[in-house]
Amino acid sequence: MRPEPVGGGLREAQPASLDSLSETGERIDSLLSALGTSGPVAQQRGEDLVALVTNLYGAGLERLLEVLADAGRLDPVTLDALAADELVSGLLLVHGLHPYDVTTRVAAALDSVRPYLGSHGGDVELLGIDDAGVVTLRMLGTCDSCPSSTVTLQLAVEGAIQAAAPEVTAIQVEPGTRSTPGLISVESLRVRLDQGETTAAWLPIPELADLRPGEIGGFSKDGISLVACRLSAELFAYRDHCPSCGDSLVGAVLERRLGDSAANLILVCPHCRARYDARRAGAGLDGDQHLEPLPLLHRDGVLSVAIPASV
Repeated sequence: MRPEPVGGGLREAQPASLDSLSETGERIDSLLSALGTSGPVAQQRGEDLVALVTNLYGAGLERLLEVLADAGRLDPVTLDALAADELVSGLLLVHGLHPYDVTTRVAAALDSVRPYLGSHGGDVELLGIDDAGVVTLRMLGTCDSCPSSTVTLQLAVEGAIQAAAPEVTAIQVEPGTRSTPGLISVESLRVRLDQGETTAAWLPIPELADLRPGEIGGFSKDGISLVACRLSAELFAYRDHCPSCGDSLVGAVLERRLGDSAANLILVCPHCRARYDARRAGAGLDGDQHLEPLPLLHRDGVLSVAIPASV
C-alpha cells in the first residue's frame, strides 16, 4: 500500500511483522523463563532442547557451506549475497560461520550509515577494534552543530555496529589528535549521555520504502507524526514540525531551486513558506531555524526511525 502524500494528510502506518532473528531469540528466552515456573527440571529440559535444535541447524548450515565450496559455488559474489541478507547473516553469526571478520563487518556497518551522517555534514572514522571487542571511533564533520548529533552517535552508529557485529562489547569515541574543524567534543557528548538526553526508541515504518524519488509523505504511528522524502535513492525523515511558524508540515512540498539538480530539492512549509534544505539535515535557508531530523536506518530488514524520548 502506498503512503498518502503529505498534502493528503497523515496516514496510520501499519506495524511491521515480528519475524526478525532478535525477536525470535527474545521469544525463546521468554518461553524458557516460563518453563522455569514448572521447576528447574522442566527449565533444564527446555534449554537442552533448544541447544540440540540450534546445534542441528548450525551443523546443517556448516555442511551447506561445505557443499557450496566443494561445488565451486562459494565465490565472492555468493559470499557477499549471504552476508548482505540480514537473516542469513545473523544465523551465520550465531553459529560462528560468518565469512567476514569483525573488522570487515564493522567497517561495512559504518559505510551503511555514512549517507545519513553526510546529510549532517559529518562522517565517522574507525580507529580500531581491540582483543576485548571494544570499537574505537572518531566522529568528524559538523554533526556537533546538529540538534540530533547525540542521537546520531548513540543510535545510528551504535545501532548499525551492534546489528552487524553482536560480539562487540563496547563502543568508545576518541578525541582528535589534532585540531579538526567541526570535530565532535567527546566531553560534550559525555555530558549529554550522562544526562540521559539520548534515550530513544526505534519505530519501524516499512511504508517509507514506498516513497518514489522526489516524493514527500506524512506518517503517523504510536502518536508520533513525521514527514519523509526521497531524494534520488536516499531517504530523509523529520519531525512533523516547522520551527519557523510552529505549525505542522502537512501539505509541505518539495521544490527545485533554479539551477540546482533534482537531487537537491527544497522542503517548503505550507503555512509560512519557510524553506529547508531537505538533504542537509533540514538546515533553514531563510534564517537559523532547523528541522529536526530523525535517524533512518534498516533494522532487522525494516526501515525504522529513531524517536528521541523528548519527542
